[in-house]
Amino acid sequence: MSTSNLHITMHALICPDKEQPLQLQEVPMPLLGKGDVLVNIKAAALNHRDVWIQKGQYANLRYPIILGSDGCGIVTAIGEEVSNEWLHKEVIINPGMNWGNNPAHQSNSFKILGLPDNGCFADFVKVPVEYLYPKPAHLTYAEAAAIPLAALTGYRALFTKGNLQAGDTVLLTGIGGGVALLMLQMAVAVGAKVYVTSGEDEKIEKAKQLGAFGGVNYKTEGWHKLLQVFTEGFDVIVDSAAGDGFKNFIDLSKAGARIVFFGGTKGAITSLNPQKIFWKQLTIAGTTMGTQEEFKKMLALFEQHNIHPVIDEVFPFADAEKAMRKMAEGKHFGKIVLKNG
Repeated sequence: MSTSNLHITMHALICPDKEQPLQLQEVPMPLLGKGDVLVNIKAAALNHRDVWIQKGQYANLRYPIILGSDGCGIVTAIGEEVSNEWLHKEVIINPGMNWGNNPAHQSNSFKILGLPDNGCFADFVKVPVEYLYPKPAHLTYAEAAAIPLAALTGYRALFTKGNLQAGDTVLLTGIGGGVALLMLQMAVAVGAKVYVTSGEDEKIEKAKQLGAFGGVNYKTEGWHKLLQVFTEGFDVIVDSAAGDGFKNFIDLSKAGARIVFFGGTKGAITSLNPQKIFWKQLTIAGTTMGTQEEFKKMLALFEQHNIHPVIDEVFPFADAEKAMRKMAEGKHFGKIVLKNG
């Protein structure tokens, strides 16, 4: 069973060009190749990546494009060499494709769904069957859609690069965003003691309700010194901002700590003290997305501990541009999701 009729159409949210609003349009249905499946999208989640592409602030841009790395839905058609067992199954999609054979880093052909290939902000999306996983039964469509990119990124940062263990003390910066909140939930689930930072006191209080022991507002002068009052240091620190404040993580680290980062919204890392880094035997590691095996382990963790991702707001597809603006403003706490139908 496949889609070969060029006259079959669907609705999709098109990003027509840089700095242009998303437009709901009728477009041709994707054509399936060997090993492909067609997923009827029930919910799709936003990531900052979508906003950056819309703004023209991303590599290898092309327009028009259907954005959306994160999606959840039902398999409605299969291409050649795909088992009939996938038909009508509720699935979640791993958006990180072509990782390669080396688990230490992605290959040159690695790509993320939603650019260069059309993504999940549509009635249907075409994906290779190898990137499908059964939807965790305890999650709604919206919750399942909220997981893939952010939770995979967070899982690799915490467990692969950060070597997080039960009982470790962890610092997560910029709480409120999707990755940071999912890391908070995963770290708490495995028995870590988590502290957070945010530019908003309200977000810190909400993080405490999710299991964080405490937190500080990074807009406060000497915020890192306040954290030193709370703890004897951190075993794992995960950051997504970088910038000049990154140097404070060296002082906040215990001997043998792991500092992991996956973003650089605050710019270049400056003024690191090399003596402190080598004397403390610190590891500073960058990370991006994750492997298929890490995706499987991440889903297993969510199922084992019955984790429900935090949803800030669910918008209908028709209000996708409102959702994009909310993401761009950064006022959300949790994932922003689009519901189809």
